[in-house]
Amino acid sequence: MSTEFFGKTLSGPFTIPSGIVSTAVPIIQYVFDHMPEVGVLTTKSIGLEPRAGYREPILSQYAPGCFVNAVGLTNPGAHKSAELMAQLRVPEDRFLLTSIFGGSIAEFVEVAKIMAPVSDGLELNLSCPHAKGYGRAMGQDPDMVREIVSAVKAVVDIPVIPKLTPNTPDIAIIARAAEAGGADGFCAVNTVGPGYTSAHGQPVLSNGAGGMSGKGILPIGLKCVKEVREASSLPIIGCGGVSSADDVRAFADAGANIIGVGSSLIGMTTDEIGEYFRTLAADLERGNNRAELQVQYDVDMHFSPVGLVKNERVCEDITILTFDRKINVQAGEFIFLWVPGIGEKPFSALTDDPFSLVVIDVGQFTHALMDLPEGTECYVRGPYGIPANPPEDARIMAVAGGTGLAAVYQLARDFGNAEVFAGARSAERLYFLEECQQIAEVHVATDDGSAGYHGVVTELLRQRLQEMPADERDKLVFYNCGPEPMVHAAIAVQREFCRDEQIYSAIDYLTKCGVGICGACATPDGRRLCVDGPFLSA
Repeated sequence: MSTEFFGKTLSGPFTIPSGIVSTAVPIIQYVFDHMPEVGVLTTKSIGLEPRAGYREPILSQYAPGCFVNAVGLTNPGAHKSAELMAQLRVPEDRFLLTSIFGGSIAEFVEVAKIMAPVSDGLELNLSCPHAKGYGRAMGQDPDMVREIVSAVKAVVDIPVIPKLTPNTPDIAIIARAAEAGGADGFCAVNTVGPGYTSAHGQPVLSNGAGGMSGKGILPIGLKCVKEVREASSLPIIGCGGVSSADDVRAFADAGANIIGVGSSLIGMTTDEIGEYFRTLAADLERGNNRAELQVQYDVDMHFSPVGLVKNERVCEDITILTFDRKINVQAGEFIFLWVPGIGEKPFSALTDDPFSLVVIDVGQFTHALMDLPEGTECYVRGPYGIPANPPEDARIMAVAGGTGLAAVYQLARDFGNAEVFAGARSAERLYFLEECQQIAEVHVATDDGSAGYHGVVTELLRQRLQEMPADERDKLVFYNCGPEPMVHAAIAVQREFCRDEQIYSAIDYLTKCGVGICGACATPDGRRLCVDGPFLSA
C-alpha cells in the first residue's frame, strides 16, 4: 500500500478519523511525536463559531465493538482553533488534515480561509448524521456538494478532501459531483445512521440518536470505498469498522490509499494506542493479523440502576448523594452517574458500600442533582480509570480540594499510612472529615481561617514537608485531586522536596465519554484523563 499522499512520503499508512481520540492539540502533537504509523492526522471538525455540542451521554455501546455517538460538533471555533493549531510541530513525513464544517457555502468558505494556513489539507464534513443543518443534510445533494467543494477550492491552495456520507442511495454520484467541483480526494465514510439506543426504557444519548460506528459498519464502509473507487481515480481515505490487518487489506483492495482506525481505539490508554498501530503496521509487513487481539471489545458501557436514599446538603452548593446499594470501585477509579432526561457526569465514589458521591453545583447537571428527590432511580456505568497502586512501604500524602476529598478518602481507606491535606474556602465547605480522621492523619486549611490553618492548603503542605527528614520524604507518594490551580500549586510545592516520580495528580478536566474516544479530557502533555488516569504522574 502506497504511503505517498499529496506530495508527502508519509511515515505510515493510517489516520485517526475526525472526532476520534485526537480532538485536542496536545493529543495531536503527542501522536505526531510518538506514533509514526499514523501518517495522516485528522482533526475534529471545526466550525466558524464555538460550539458546545450536546450534553452527555454522547456515546452508547449497542454490541461489543459497536457504538452510537452524538457529540454535536463540539469545537472552540475557527479562530481559536487556528491559534492553537499554529503551535503544532508537524513532521515532514506527516500530513495534518483539518476537518471543517459549515451551515452554508459561505460558512465553509470562511472557515476554510481561516484554517488553511495551519493545515496541509482540508476535510469537508459533508456527512455528520446527527447535527441538524450540517453534514449529511448537505452531503446527500450532489449539486450542493459540487458547489461547496468548488467554493472552497477557489479560496485555498491546499488539497480539499470531502468526507462522504454512507447515508445516500448512490455514493458514486456524490463522489463524481465532488470531483466535478475540484475535489483532490475523498474520505469515505462517516458514521452510519443515525441510530438509536436505549437503556432501562430510556434513550441513552441526550440527542436521542447518533451516528453508528465500529465493527458493525465494516461492510458498509468497504462497499462505499469500492463504489467511490469505481467512480474516480483520486486518492481515498477509507474508514469504517477497521479493527484488524485483514480489515486494512480489505479496504486497500477496495481502493483506499490511507486507512482510518477509529472506534477500535475505544478503551485504550495512550501507550496502548501506540502499540496497536505498531502491531498493525507489522501485521501488514509480515502477513499477520495480531493487532485485533489488542482491541478492547470488552469495554463495558452498561448502566446499572441505583436508587437515591439520601440527599444531604453540606452547604449552599455542595451535597452528598447516597444510594441504595454497593458498587465495585477501587481507589483511583471513577463512575458515571446518569439521570435520564438530565444528563450524566463522572464522579469519584465517596463510599462504595453504600455507594455515595459528592456533588458541587457547577453546571446544569450538577445543579439538578442538588435537589434530586429521594427515591429517584438513577443509573451508573463503570468503573473507569486506572486504580491507584502505591508501593507497599509508601507513606501517602493526599492533597484534596472540592470533590477531590472523595478520591483521596478512598486512597487513605484502602492503603492506610496516609496523611490527608484538605483545603476549602471556608469551614462550611468541608465534609466527611470525621470519617477521614478515623483512617488518616488529617490537616485542614481554609482561606478564611474558619477551620484549621488560615490560608491555602499548599502552604500547610509546605510546612509539613519542611519539618520532615530527607529519608522520610523519599518514601512519600503524593496524590493530588481537585481544581487545576490547587493541583498545580501542590505539585510545585512537592517538587521543592521530592522527585517527580513520587507525584500523581487528578485534575478536574472535562471528562465526557469515559472510554478515551472523545478527547475532551486531554491534558497539556497529550494524555487523556479517563484512560491514562485519573491519577497521572507528574
